[in-house]
Amino acid sequence: MAAHRSGPLKQQNKAHKGGRHRGRGSAQRDGKGRLAPKTLSKKVRKDLSRVDQRHRASQLRKQKKEAVLAEKRQLGSKDGPPHQVLVVPLHDRISLPEAFRLLQDRDTGTVHLNERGSTHSFMLLCPRLKHRWFFTSARPGDLHTVLDMAKVADTILFLLDPLEGWDSTGDYCLSCLFAQGLPTYTLAVQGISSLPPKKQIDARRKLSKAVEKRFPEDKLLLLDTQQEAGMLLRQLANQKQRHLAFRDQRAYLFAHAADFVPSEENDLMGTLKISGYVRGQALNVNSVLHIIGHGDFQMKQIDAPVDPFPLNLRVIRSSKDSGAAMEICSADAVADMEEDLKVLMKADPDRQASLQTEVIPDPMEGEQTWPTEEELSEAHDLLKESSKVVKKVPKGTSSYQAEWILDEDGESGGEGDEYDDIEHENFMEEESQDEGSEEEEEEECETMTIGESVRDDLYDENVDEEAEEKMLEKYKQERLEEMFPDEVDTPRDVAARIRFQKYRGLKSFRTSPWDPKENLPRDYARIFQFQNFINTRRRIFKEIEEEVEGAEVGWYVTLHVSEVPVSVVEHFKRGTPLIAFSLLPHEQKMSVLNMVVSRHPGNTEPVKAKEELIFHCGFRRFRASPLFSQHTAADKHKLQRFLTADTALVVTVYAPITFPPASVLLFKQNSNGMHSLIATGHLLSVDPDRMVIKRVVLSGHPFKIFTKTAVVRYMFFNREDVLWFKPVELRTKWGRRGHIKEPLGTHGHMKCNFDGKLKSQDTVLMNLYKRVFPKWTYDPYVPEPVPWVKSEISSTVPEMDME
Repeated sequence: MAAHRSGPLKQQNKAHKGGRHRGRGSAQRDGKGRLAPKTLSKKVRKDLSRVDQRHRASQLRKQKKEAVLAEKRQLGSKDGPPHQVLVVPLHDRISLPEAFRLLQDRDTGTVHLNERGSTHSFMLLCPRLKHRWFFTSARPGDLHTVLDMAKVADTILFLLDPLEGWDSTGDYCLSCLFAQGLPTYTLAVQGISSLPPKKQIDARRKLSKAVEKRFPEDKLLLLDTQQEAGMLLRQLANQKQRHLAFRDQRAYLFAHAADFVPSEENDLMGTLKISGYVRGQALNVNSVLHIIGHGDFQMKQIDAPVDPFPLNLRVIRSSKDSGAAMEICSADAVADMEEDLKVLMKADPDRQASLQTEVIPDPMEGEQTWPTEEELSEAHDLLKESSKVVKKVPKGTSSYQAEWILDEDGESGGEGDEYDDIEHENFMEEESQDEGSEEEEEEECETMTIGESVRDDLYDENVDEEAEEKMLEKYKQERLEEMFPDEVDTPRDVAARIRFQKYRGLKSFRTSPWDPKENLPRDYARIFQFQNFINTRRRIFKEIEEEVEGAEVGWYVTLHVSEVPVSVVEHFKRGTPLIAFSLLPHEQKMSVLNMVVSRHPGNTEPVKAKEELIFHCGFRRFRASPLFSQHTAADKHKLQRFLTADTALVVTVYAPITFPPASVLLFKQNSNGMHSLIATGHLLSVDPDRMVIKRVVLSGHPFKIFTKTAVVRYMFFNREDVLWFKPVELRTKWGRRGHIKEPLGTHGHMKCNFDGKLKSQDTVLMNLYKRVFPKWTYDPYVPEPVPWVKSEISSTVPEMDME
């Protein structure tokens, strides 16, 4: 009897593979005591026991706790800068002088008043608490002052009303501060003791419930008595500090004093001496200094005068009477400042950063010479080689005869298409007339005399009709863009091949190639570009972590800034805060900045691309006309004509280089001079190669449909345009794809083939693309806004709901 043999279809199971999941014993048996080279070359990774893991976690917690305590001890101490507190009242009923009176406790410490212009500030020195505070104030209606002083404040003290918390102006101020980035903050309620005792508990409960929406898990402190002010000072001193990345990576200084020395050649320019405490990072004299609102400047030297606000007063004993001691206060220290003045650093011309912001383009750079005869002959031979075609021919056929032999898939020259004889018909629209006349029915009416309202006339006097017409036109354009995105009408007076000569067709917007260096504008010759922006940013931030020579954090210094206009000192004397930031390498140079922003819900007016907007980018403030584009991960990004409210967009603009992270606020200046917040976001990258592509959609309508072929009209209006755009692919609103086969007649009708049968109500579309670039409208000088008025912004910013 023959044995059974399995056929070719017998199931073959795969053998089990242990792979990298082998046990320790099998790995040791296979290795036979040998160690792999990779194990020796890598770092030794030891598996810690449970006790060692707990010990390591305990050490990490201890190190972090010590770092937080060291930061608390340094801020406001004798070796660190004073604890700068910005007091912001969020309601009109808040009394700022009363709050300052409670904080200026002579029993707590020494108070040094500094009233300059409209800004009130004072220094509070408290040796008992081993702390010194510097209190400044800013009203929410003063937009630039609030945002600028919040950039350098260690703590913001918000004063709330016991009944309403904050009004519409205060809510608008909070929106801007949250978008810019809040440092450490504290909430205090003023005036709750003036309420009846029965209503105090109810008011505190309602206020706490309303505050939770913006400040979750934050306690409300009281500021009505001297004792409550002392508790508030202790809370400010012991609070954990929140960090803002854009200021912690740079040295910055809030000016306590400023002096101007005019130059010999020009009285309007000179040397500005700024005195203040160094914060953030060590300040190097060779770096570029940016004064907010005034521009970039170079420093000549850094002096180290005597600290005018020492926490511990100096004691000098007389040589005659050893028991007699004399305390020298801060006023005496200021008088002796010139004697004890010493120069810390002087600028080195070889190492000092340049103020060059733009590249000076060479008009002859990139020019090509006329090709030589050898280059022309090589190109001709290369063209001959590429034009050779391989054909199958019978034996004995000469090269001349082979030219006349057609390929197997060749098409004949004549076209016998049934659609060649289509005649165009002219359709006339006939006006229909109603045959019967409508009978008018008489209704009983009652006449009334209504008096004209005087308020209507007064209201019409304040309405700007021209501005109303422009706004209505913007609303219409935004509505049309939502209904028919990127669709435009083909002009009849200009040929489409001329009107859209800068556009091109793409097989796929996502995958089709597009060279980012192609057809760049002249403005691109003026900007700077990084070979690898991410690596440069990483290298610069790594250098910051290392020790940098210069004035250390907490030192009281005087900066000698050269070539400064006299207007900077005039603004400072009027009460405008003078704030200076030290720039990182390359941050004074111009490039293309891309920022991700989202529409602010309080602003509903349409914002069109290339409108002039006001930017608050990190520590900078400037005006520019940006482009809006989609925020995608592709290499090409479609242009948006309006700032949409539902999605985040990327804003592209020419501006000085800024290394992220940095917050971004976009404002629009209204006709009344006020600045309204329209968008908030952050800095994405500094990349001139980011391509913003504008899309134009030409539409046509099917005239006659025959299965997969249709005659389309109204997309073009002459035969030459049809032949010009013949290679571009077509699509329809219902998802069909096709191409132009040939033109019909001379009026722009064309025969098109599609991948399926068209519907009569479908629309044929053609997508054309063009790369666009922002306009060079950068202006570093922003006009001062009109202070916010509650009635002006109450329509856009809702009141806080206390229910």
